[in-house]
Amino acid sequence: TFRPKKRFEPGTMKFNLHKQANASLNSGIDLKEVVKLPPGEDMNDWIAVHVVDFFNRINLLYGTVCEYCTEQTCPTMSGGPKYEYHWCDGQTYKKPTALPAPNYIALLMEWVEAQINDENIFPVKVGVPFPKNYQQIVKKILTRLFRVFVHVYIHHFDKLVALGAEAHVNTCYKHFYYFVTEYNLVDKKELEPLRDMTAKICH
Repeated sequence: TFRPKKRFEPGTMKFNLHKQANASLNSGIDLKEVVKLPPGEDMNDWIAVHVVDFFNRINLLYGTVCEYCTEQTCPTMSGGPKYEYHWCDGQTYKKPTALPAPNYIALLMEWVEAQINDENIFPVKVGVPFPKNYQQIVKKILTRLFRVFVHVYIHHFDKLVALGAEAHVNTCYKHFYYFVTEYNLVDKKELEPLRDMTAKICH
């Protein structure tokens, strides 16, 4: 099930930043440079644009393999034998709960989308400030989105290769990795499951 993509309205500052970020990604230039804050831009806006963009990209990426990710094939939300993620949202799931991967990812995407669409967290009007706990929320969003990469790479990589999507997914991953490490938005221990692959593709 795919939710409509969050879009930025043309003419807004965020839309222009979004265009800038996208153009950089499509032109095949150094992704390490692409993630750096453009001169004169607001850091929180720059992060907001990327969070939305990563949400959309990872949503589509998972969409390419979701028919192979079922409660039968993936009874837990795992990243290999050493890592398993439990879902907790403080509402329906008050305690960390083991769920099949497709259920976990569906809840994760709905949760991220709710955060992104909350104008108290991601203000859309010019002059409305970001909340004081903005960085904290963003870190949680990006950490959870990273787990989708972990699951897809470790359990469904053969499908991505068969679909010819490997290069595209690697580019998305590198962009994400360089961004979160540039601004220290995902803890090192969370990045551990893909450490070997990261060392290979992110030089």
